[in-house]
Amino acid sequence: MTRKILLEETQKGTWRRLKALMIKEMLQIIRDPSSILISIFLPILLLFLYGTGVSLDLNHLKIGLALEDTSPDARSFAQSLTDSHYFDVKIVRDHRELIDDIISGTIRGMIVIPSYFTQYRNRPDIVAPIQIIADGSETNTANFVLNYAQGVFQNWVAQESVLGNLQGTPRINSVPRFWYNEQLESRFFLLSGSLAIIMTLIGALLPALVVAREWERGTMEALISTTAGIKELVLGKIIPYFFLGMISMGICVIVSVYLYSLPLRGSLWLLFLVSAIFLLCSLSLGLLISTVTKNQIIAYQITLVIAFLPAFILSGFLFEIYSMPQWIQVITYIVPARYFVQSLQTIFLVGNVWRLILIDLVPMLILGAILYIITALKTVKRLD
Repeated sequence: MTRKILLEETQKGTWRRLKALMIKEMLQIIRDPSSILISIFLPILLLFLYGTGVSLDLNHLKIGLALEDTSPDARSFAQSLTDSHYFDVKIVRDHRELIDDIISGTIRGMIVIPSYFTQYRNRPDIVAPIQIIADGSETNTANFVLNYAQGVFQNWVAQESVLGNLQGTPRINSVPRFWYNEQLESRFFLLSGSLAIIMTLIGALLPALVVAREWERGTMEALISTTAGIKELVLGKIIPYFFLGMISMGICVIVSVYLYSLPLRGSLWLLFLVSAIFLLCSLSLGLLISTVTKNQIIAYQITLVIAFLPAFILSGFLFEIYSMPQWIQVITYIVPARYFVQSLQTIFLVGNVWRLILIDLVPMLILGAILYIITALKTVKRLD
């Protein structure tokens, strides 16, 4: 009976100490403007940039059009190009007039309608040729010029064939369809992936800087001198920032869905479950960095190198993982953001595909547990 009473008193004491540590950390967050800046205003700024200012789609590309054939067919195709929102077209009569513009970068490509364009009008098996020249110094832009120009040309051929203005029609007719992002809006891809970058900043950078600052100011010494145990100290740091991160996640989801029309086809509860697991990984990593470095500048630099940059580059957020070298692909398996980005894109754009979600949840749980254990082992109640 006495042992049971002692155990209950010990548990009550543990809870009281943990509660006091959490309240102390919450008050520190409220009094620290940088914490509010990183957790609230920075995510909204990033969402604004990725949702409005950054796009992987190119519109109003500056190109040149050499209209060396002035027949009705050639002028009709030229009109299709100028009507397209993909291009801003500069029209000349000779393609040599556009060479200097390509060299200087004024235009990103040129389309040549040759003088023999209409010779193919009465050929039932051949479509009139055009020449597309793109500036290959920017490969992505060059591919856009090529694909967009081919698309405009194919649409024009199909339209003219329906109207009966062309006798020849293409032998093969392709009907493209796109799943999960039917409008091919890169904004949807960027917004869903940017949430992983935001959670990495909040989860890793914020505790790394704040706790390192406590070591610098000496307030950590006061905590070490208390009766609180190692687990209580670690949990007392993680739990307040966990709630702060989840609040920030909620704000980001609301902004993304209602302001930028990002579709949320999966469950909201599943989204927050996945976010909570990833946030615990990031918080453990940030706390570990601050515990090892005990210096704000060093903690900031290390966080950028081992948390932010891998999340930005090696998570599949902007760069396709399977296009990377094999040894880089192996490294991505220890980056928690890789699994979080995949889960976010699945939940937002596809739905509750549990087979895919579970494949991502298990590695995040393992990495989070490993980081928490290492953090607890590295956090010792002494000043050396």
